[in-house]
Amino acid sequence: MAILNSQIYILLFSVVLITFCGVKDKPNISENIANETEVALKTNPKIAEYIRHIFQDKNGNLWFGTNDYGVAHYDGDSVSYFSNVQGFNGQQITGITEDLEKNIWFATDQGVVKYDWSSKNDGGKQFTNYTDQQYFGGQRFWSIFADSKSNIWAGSVAGIFRFDGIIWAPFELPYPEEVTGQFITKGTTWSISEDRAGNMWFSTNGYGAFQYNGQSFTQYSKKDGLTDNSVEIIMEDSNGNIWFGTRHGGVSRFDGTTFINYTANDSIGNNEVCIIYEDKAGDIWFSSEGYGVYRYKLSADQEGGSSFTNYSQKQGLDIKAVQTIFEDKEGRFWVGGGGGLYRYDQAAEQAGGTSFFNVTKNGPWN
Repeated sequence: MAILNSQIYILLFSVVLITFCGVKDKPNISENIANETEVALKTNPKIAEYIRHIFQDKNGNLWFGTNDYGVAHYDGDSVSYFSNVQGFNGQQITGITEDLEKNIWFATDQGVVKYDWSSKNDGGKQFTNYTDQQYFGGQRFWSIFADSKSNIWAGSVAGIFRFDGIIWAPFELPYPEEVTGQFITKGTTWSISEDRAGNMWFSTNGYGAFQYNGQSFTQYSKKDGLTDNSVEIIMEDSNGNIWFGTRHGGVSRFDGTTFINYTANDSIGNNEVCIIYEDKAGDIWFSSEGYGVYRYKLSADQEGGSSFTNYSQKQGLDIKAVQTIFEDKEGRFWVGGGGGLYRYDQAAEQAGGTSFFNVTKNGPWN
């Protein structure tokens, strides 16, 4: 009976995830998926209806993780797709990272996938699929990160795994006593990152965040000043501050000593924040569910001016559930989510025009 109740709880939790941060459930993979995908991609000019992650590799290629079509790849000339049809185990892509050898890694609804550039040149197999059943016991993944020590970290719905180049091993966080609350779960990790000192950071669903220095852990939660214990994203900015986007409490900024919190009560429209990103100018961007994105200027805050600028439908950004924000090497600034792919046009904004415009498979790319 205990096992049955646990299975029912996990199923219920997965369903509830659909309502948070625009997260959709695992796409149905039918026998006709090849035809279905081909028709959808030919008839719809968008990269995808739902862009979950944006990444640029060291060679300058852009990768767009989608919710139903696998990963879209733009090489500067055209867009191509990798999914189940091409031997890539994943229709829903929730994370992308690049290791020190320029291999691209993906967190997917079916496990973890490695893309090997060198194999493409010598005619070998490009994809290595670490399938969920074989390596991880049937767990779908939400995050992936390649650290500075050549480890690959992957966060699933039920735990963290670390790959040292040979084996995938479970990595346990030192969770405290059970926390009571609806849909709080041990193991769920939406964000994994590394700070400039080499510390690893892990988000949790109900237990705050953990910092790991290679030997010991430090937990940060509401009792320390964090605005909410369900953490969606963790990011270090260029000044060494650690930013936390949460599910129910908005944004926290940690300077190593104290937390400063920005919530719907004083700064943003909604306390559900899925993504935080720092642009090249040092401005901090983050999503706010239903309100597009916000740009935070520390300089304006220090001078007592208006530090938050909102971009939503009125400014041309027709995405309420923003999942990803990214600035590439060419200075192009991208936003993706439930509504496709958009680019920020600062020149147009300064001229009084629309701040964001939609980008399809046909561009405009430049």
